[in-house]
Amino acid sequence: MAENVSVGFKVYCLTVMTLVAATYTVALRYTRTISSGDLYFSTTAVCVTEVIKLILSLGMLSKETGSLNRLKNALVEHIFLSPKELLKLSIPSVVYAIQNNMAFLALSNLDAAVYQVTYQLKIPCTALCTVLMLNRSLSRLQWGSVFMLCFGVTLVQWKPAEATKVQIEQNPLLGFTAIAIAVLCSGFAGVYFEKVLKSSDTSLWVRNIQMYISGIVITLLAVFMNDGEKVLEKGFFFGYTPWVCFVVLLASMGGLYTSVVVKYTDNIMKGFSAAAAIVLSTVASVVLFGLQITITFASGTLLVCVSIYLYGLPKLDTSKVPRQEEDDKELKAKLITV
Repeated sequence: MAENVSVGFKVYCLTVMTLVAATYTVALRYTRTISSGDLYFSTTAVCVTEVIKLILSLGMLSKETGSLNRLKNALVEHIFLSPKELLKLSIPSVVYAIQNNMAFLALSNLDAAVYQVTYQLKIPCTALCTVLMLNRSLSRLQWGSVFMLCFGVTLVQWKPAEATKVQIEQNPLLGFTAIAIAVLCSGFAGVYFEKVLKSSDTSLWVRNIQMYISGIVITLLAVFMNDGEKVLEKGFFFGYTPWVCFVVLLASMGGLYTSVVVKYTDNIMKGFSAAAAIVLSTVASVVLFGLQITITFASGTLLVCVSIYLYGLPKLDTSKVPRQEEDDKELKAKLITV
């Protein structure tokens, strides 16, 4: 549930979340398809992102604890003396590492707008994981919006829009497969992490640090398993440009900023943010990549935006209706008695 804060702050959260989501997708697509220069290793970008997230989380924990001594005690207690907790958080670390690498693969083969729309399949995936892992229920409206979203994504993928300014060879089927894996990872890891957070009173930033430590180890292994020989030959930061650094920074901030957005905004605002990010990505794709909008793409995108909004609507509380009817009956009884 969102905390009571000013409307201005909520609008600020919404604006930043929208811009980060849209800009990250478009900038990543740009660095993988149009940007001049040697192509960087995506596995190293994912690894650097984990390192930056760890540094930012340490900074937030330092601010939360209030002193270096308390920060040291928290790290000793929850990191060095809690190997089981690190092992527990290594599960979402592996899953998130796969998800982040799949995002690079998907955006190397699909337009940013098509990716942004299709990636919303994370909503039904998260909903299913929530039902199975957290024993929550969804309303009929939410289930209906899930099916509407899937139908909208099907329309978008039926005949994917083409980008005329992208000259490199692309494989749309490979891109869609990468997104499918990414949304499965997103749904499971997000719900698993929520379950871990709610199972104890441990600080969010401590949990993030535990996860990012595991994430750095896992992504380093991925670097040397996939690109080991090339990295040793050309260097870890081969192909890095200011644009690549910008993408890494956006990915790092985006993950941490989500927790702030969840705390201070509601599902309706997050739904508007996702829809706005889709629109911005589409506009940017038309300008930068020469995306050609088709009827099926436009129709599917509209359905996805509407379904996101419907899914975020609060459930109707009918618990007060019977009580109101009882009060009416009591009033009538009193009137008859009089």
